Amino acid sequence: MVRPFPVRPGRRVAPGWWWSSTSGRLVAYGSGVMRTQLMLLDRDPAVVALACRPVELVWREDGKAVGHAPQLMARLQDGSGLLLDCAGRSGPSARLAARARVVAAAAKAAGWSYRLAGPPDPVVVANVRWLAGYRHPRYAAGPWMPALAEVFASPRPAVEAVQGLGDPIAVWPAVFHALWSGVLRVRLEEPLHERAVVSVARQEADAA
Repeated sequence: MVRPFPVRPGRRVAPGWWWSSTSGRLVAYGSGVMRTQLMLLDRDPAVVALACRPVELVWREDGKAVGHAPQLMARLQDGSGLLLDCAGRSGPSARLAARARVVAAAAKAAGWSYRLAGPPDPVVVANVRWLAGYRHPRYAAGPWMPALAEVFASPRPAVEAVQGLGDPIAVWPAVFHALWSGVLRVRLEEPLHERAVVSVARQEADAA
């Protein structure tokens, strides 16, 4: 990080570390909203690497030097970069909004993109947070992963397929990992439950 995050007494969420399944490394975050965006980026198949505040942009404004370090950066599959800042529930401050316009223009000139992210859908966040608990590759080990593509070839309630495969305690973690990694898909805009309809992701089905 080019700038550390301060620890402020009384805040519910302090700076911490997120283990990224994309890179297999820890990535720092400075707040709860930043951790949420980091989690969503970690699941995005277009993202191949993540970093926290790896770059700072400096420019002159009204005769004074102004600097801004976007909170997150993602390297994308096409080789470009995405810079991202997080806005809270009340939206971005006037200062952040003004700096965001400058950073967006600079990112565009470099062939990158910039996003000032607001609060995402809370249902999606809750579902992805649950799946994130199974993001580690160890949940892909065992005999279940190859069978999942076959059993979910036609969309069906998750619990029906799990019961048909074997011990649910052993099978559910593999299902959740496959939903995190994109091997399987489910509507994340709706609450995740045992009868949620799950199917093979389109890219997996096309490959088969």
